[in-house]
Amino acid sequence: MIVVDTNIIGYLFLSSDQSLLAEHALQKDREWAAPILWRSELRNVLALYTRNNLLTLKHAHHIMNGALELLSGREYEVSSYEVLRLASESKCSAYDCEFVALANDLKVPLVTVDRQLLRKFPKVAVPLKSFSE
Repeated sequence: MIVVDTNIIGYLFLSSDQSLLAEHALQKDREWAAPILWRSELRNVLALYTRNNLLTLKHAHHIMNGALELLSGREYEVSSYEVLRLASESKCSAYDCEFVALANDLKVPLVTVDRQLLRKFPKVAVPLKSFSE
């Protein structure tokens, strides 16, 4: 099992220069986990894509359903205290620290492309590129 942030989920479902790496990460470990926050973050990305006519509403809904299916049974609540502690100590956003807190709680790596998370949490955050190789 690995924790993935919303960027990685998005790369899997939306075409980008990171999509192939996200596919490799899924082949390497099919058990992706995330804090429940990922849902709102991905919905926000999909809303942006629909507003900019990059996706139809129907396609955006299809992507969201696919992502929900992928993470089914592996979405977690995280400790508010732990998120606030991590955010306070690192200066990272509380949103980002939800993913770190979950990875710490599950004792698994957080796969991300977020440079700040990679720099501030080197013991848990793993670059997508490194993980996918």
